[in-house]
Amino acid sequence: MTSSINEQLDGTRGSISIHFVHDAIAGARKHGIDPAPMLAAAGIPPERLDAPRARVSPRQYATLWRLLADHMDDEFFGLDSHPMRRGSFRLMCHSVLTCRNLEHAMRRALQVFAMVLDDTRPELVRMEECAAVVLHDRHPEVPLFAHGTLLTILQGLACWLTDRRIVLIGADLAQPEPVHGDEYRVLFGHETRFGQGQTVLRFDAGALNLPVVRRPEQLRDFLIAAPANFLVRYRNPDSLAAQIRRVLRRSDPADWPDFEALAGRFNASSSTVRRRLEDEGQSYREIKDALRRDMAIELLGEGKATVLEVAQRIGFAEASAFHRAFRKWTGASPASYRGREENV
Repeated sequence: MTSSINEQLDGTRGSISIHFVHDAIAGARKHGIDPAPMLAAAGIPPERLDAPRARVSPRQYATLWRLLADHMDDEFFGLDSHPMRRGSFRLMCHSVLTCRNLEHAMRRALQVFAMVLDDTRPELVRMEECAAVVLHDRHPEVPLFAHGTLLTILQGLACWLTDRRIVLIGADLAQPEPVHGDEYRVLFGHETRFGQGQTVLRFDAGALNLPVVRRPEQLRDFLIAAPANFLVRYRNPDSLAAQIRRVLRRSDPADWPDFEALAGRFNASSSTVRRRLEDEGQSYREIKDALRRDMAIELLGEGKATVLEVAQRIGFAEASAFHRAFRKWTGASPASYRGREENV
């Protein structure tokens, strides 16, 4: 049976910055399209756009992505001079399923992008130990979100085709760092740099030899949630912060280990784990807070539990403490996030 998009995205348990919502609807507004009906259908209230720390669930963003693509007949949100017509991504996926390995598939996918986009030409460069996707722009006004979306689609497609998480080495982005620059570091790694003149995504060259293991009968389920879910599903999975997050997801917040016990699970001293997290710009408390935030956003969006029940499920004994924490995380009240999300 084909799974629903809700089932596809439940495993991600992440959330997406409201800045990516602004980026997604900017193209619609540029073309004179009012995004308000699509935001409403996705369960994103207009007042949330005014909260810089607000976030949305993967389901909400996936719904918005589909509605924008349908309305604009453009799977690239109007970010390129030439629209990426609806169905282009599906055809790209069909075209790469017959490839022998990831290098063959990526080169074919990049050929498709080169045909459907006018402003940016992607190129795959293979070196001895490192491979890279290099983006060549035809003019300097290509937005950061266009580069980020293109790289995220390619990365997500590569991970799915090989059924492996492709290890990223680092990313250089041509555009200046935005206020939500750390969101790009979550996607592409802590070594992501901005204002580099040209966008380059580097990864282990050995990955290019991986065989394409997916089959045509698996494509439909993949397309249900792709490519919107790439923003959460393929986030820098090999970082220590991501590994800790996966450990915590396996238990209730009330049972989360203290820092000493956590370090023991990784067979490392607390000082070593702390230093590695600092190198990634993270702390254990920040990881726990982010996970509680994402769990709360998901539970509130489902609309099946009261605010107090959500507070208790993510480890707060009192609703008032949860209210204060949630406002700190998102700039909004928990009640403003309650409501039923629409299915895609």
